Amino acid sequence: MKLRITSQRALAVAGGAAALAAIASSLWVVTTYVPDASRAAVRPAPRDPAQLAVGRTVYVQHCASCHGANLEGQANWQQRLLNGRMPAPPHDDSGHTWHHPDAVLFGITKYGLVPGKYAPPKYESDMPGFGGVLTDDEIRAVLGYIETRWSPKVLEWRAEMLRQSAAARK
Repeated sequence: MKLRITSQRALAVAGGAAALAAIASSLWVVTTYVPDASRAAVRPAPRDPAQLAVGRTVYVQHCASCHGANLEGQANWQQRLLNGRMPAPPHDDSGHTWHHPDAVLFGITKYGLVPGKYAPPKYESDMPGFGGVLTDDEIRAVLGYIETRWSPKVLEWRAEMLRQSAAARK
């Protein structure tokens, strides 16, 4: 029997492969290395107005130049740059920041996008670590500020994703 591949079928297969790749990469991100630290140590700052003001100030000073003043990320953030690296992603609903557990977001901010820990092995990134520049409290404050910018729907999706990830690790 001869298999006839139509352009619609080819597009469907390509689309399915892309969807599987996206799911696999999201699972890798959610289930990857989490540093030894208590949840409280990496949890974003509570929604205290003073802490959120600190978070906003830190974001503007240290993050906005790459991730955008409105958390919009760099243009074409899903396409590789000429140097092979990826542009800075948005931290708003349109990006993937909310896909990461708190410990991973904390670790990426503190140590940078370390290959083998927070990224696939041999991955190169322009994301620096801010551990020598920011205190842990400032990192938690900026993560808390970013979280306040996510829509209720994204917060709901993230909570469910994190619940499923925790259940899968048990």
